[in-house]
Amino acid sequence: MKTLDYKLLLALDAVMEEQNFERAAQRLHLTQSAISQRIKQLEQQFAEPLIIRSQPLRATELGQKLLAHYRQVRQLELELAGELSPDEPQAPVRVSIAINADSLATWFLPALGPLLEQYPIELNLLVDDESRTLDKVREGQAFGAVSLQPQPLAGCCVDELGEMRYLLTASPAFVARHFPHGLTPAALAKAPAVAFDQRDDMHVSFMARHFGLEPGGYPCHTVRSSEAFVAMAEQGFACCLIPELQIRRQLEEGSLLDLCPNHHLVERLYWHRWVLERGLHKRISSRLIQQGRRALQPR
Repeated sequence: MKTLDYKLLLALDAVMEEQNFERAAQRLHLTQSAISQRIKQLEQQFAEPLIIRSQPLRATELGQKLLAHYRQVRQLELELAGELSPDEPQAPVRVSIAINADSLATWFLPALGPLLEQYPIELNLLVDDESRTLDKVREGQAFGAVSLQPQPLAGCCVDELGEMRYLLTASPAFVARHFPHGLTPAALAKAPAVAFDQRDDMHVSFMARHFGLEPGGYPCHTVRSSEAFVAMAEQGFACCLIPELQIRRQLEEGSLLDLCPNHHLVERLYWHRWVLERGLHKRISSRLIQQGRRALQPR
C-alpha cells in the first residue's frame, strides 16, 4: 500500500478549495511552482491524474477519494486538538455541508443556531438540488448532506429526517387573472411557473402527473432562490411549488392560495454524513436529526 504524504494532500485540498493554483499557493505561503510540483508528485505516486484542468477545476475519481480521506482526517485532528487542549482558544472549525435551498430557507439554520452561538464554527454551505447534494459528500467536498437518497455511501451513515410537503400556490390576483374558470390544463399551459434551475424537474413532474402537461408546454421562469419563489408567487408573477413549512403565514393570511388542495408533492429527506465523526461534527449531526424530525412531517 502506498504511504500517503499529507503535505501533498494539503496542496491538493487547497487547489480544489481555492479553484486556483496561485490562490492555493498564497494560502499555504508557497510559490505557485511549489504547489504545482506537489500536485505533480502526488500524481506521479499514483500514476494517474488527480485534477481535471477545466473550468471549474474538478477532481478525478481517485482525486475525490484522496480528498475525502484527507478531509476526514483533518476533521478528526481538529476535534482531537480541542479535546487535548480544552483551555486553549480554538480556531474556527470549517464545516462543509451540502444542503438543498428549501431546507436552508426553512428549518436548517434555526436547527444549527444554538451551535453557531456556542462553538467557533465556520460554515461552508454548498447549496444544490436535493437530488444532487450527496455528490458533494461522494466527492469529498462536504462531510454531510441533506438528500433524497435513502441509501448511504460507502464510509457514510444515514438517518431519515422526515417529509417536506410542497403546495402549488399563487396569489389571489394571479388566480383571478389566469384561472377565472378554474385550474384547467388549458389555463395552466398559459400560466407562468418557476423552476430552481434547468435540472429542477419538480414542477415538470407535478404538471405531467396531475394535469398531463409536457415539459415546455407552459412558460417557466428560472430562479435560483427559495425566498424568490415566495416573492414571485406573492407578487403575482407566477404559480410556484413551495414548501408548506415556508409559507404557513401567507396561507393563513390569504396572500397565497393552495391551488390543488387534493394534490401535493412530497419529498422524503435524509441526513447523510461520514461514519468517522466525533465531537463538534457529531453534535451537528445530532442537532440536525433532532430538529429536522421536529420541523418536517413524519412518514
